Amino acid sequence: MHRVVVLALDGVIPFELGIPARVFGAAKGPSGDLLYEVLTCTADGAPVRTDADFTVAVDHGPELLATADTVVIPASHDLGSAYEGTLPAPIAAALDHVRPGSRYVSICIASYVLAAAGLLDGRRATTHWWHADHFQAAYPQVQVDPNVLYVDEGDVLTSAGVAAGLDLCLHIVRRDHGAEVATRVAKRSVIPAWRDGGQAQFIDRPLPARSADSTAATRDWAAANLHEPLTLTRLAGHANMSVRTFTRRFADETGTTPTQWLITQRVDHARRLLETTDRSVDAVASDAGFGTATSLRQHMAAQLGVSPSAYRKTFRG
Repeated sequence: MHRVVVLALDGVIPFELGIPARVFGAAKGPSGDLLYEVLTCTADGAPVRTDADFTVAVDHGPELLATADTVVIPASHDLGSAYEGTLPAPIAAALDHVRPGSRYVSICIASYVLAAAGLLDGRRATTHWWHADHFQAAYPQVQVDPNVLYVDEGDVLTSAGVAAGLDLCLHIVRRDHGAEVATRVAKRSVIPAWRDGGQAQFIDRPLPARSADSTAATRDWAAANLHEPLTLTRLAGHANMSVRTFTRRFADETGTTPTQWLITQRVDHARRLLETTDRSVDAVASDAGFGTATSLRQHMAAQLGVSPSAYRKTFRG
């Protein structure tokens, strides 16, 4: 049986700490046999503080890491010198127990630990988008991708923030045992077996300052006229730019394409109408610029995973 050892560090975040046991512990073969054994240890065998109002006591010390096939390090808010480029001595001593050939996995900002240990040198990695710039500055030898949910470098894998640890652990199950096993785990955990997109969709992107060559005025105009047919040519014409220039500048300023931005704006407008009015789904679809209720349903299902009627029932009160 493949042994997963979770290293809980002081200041560990409980949600991330529970992910490996929840995902790997639910993976079973065709005959119902468990495919992973999940055990937890600390760097010195003592209980660790969490970032919540409780501590966690475990049954194992760092020597357990010598038996690990996969080592998972959940996020902690107390990584010490790992934030600045060096591995804290207690963590280094614990990782010395890991045998060659073991697989390393970090969840969220635990990527700092792997980077400080030199395991990410010259490799791609990710971390929580909020820390991406700092992480890159602290570890310039790492190729940081802040937009993805996880990065698989074979024997070293990193995930983006918080719930992306679920995506990464499901990916590992899928890689180890196939899509059918991973899908069963996802269904049992009531989570998607596969999430489209990356963490870029969750990044706060403040709009840049307006300028004469900005697309801001066109975005304002489009947001006020979502019910109209807004083609890329019409948007570019409003901004007095060529389609090519408008598309490039729009992406620079918003981090997305004009088409995707329009869809998001229209879905958001439809959500507001569903929450605050009694207008029919057909009327909401028209007001939001989708034209038909079928189109609105398709886009809401793609972005939110619910139908307009189900959304209204949930949020209209």
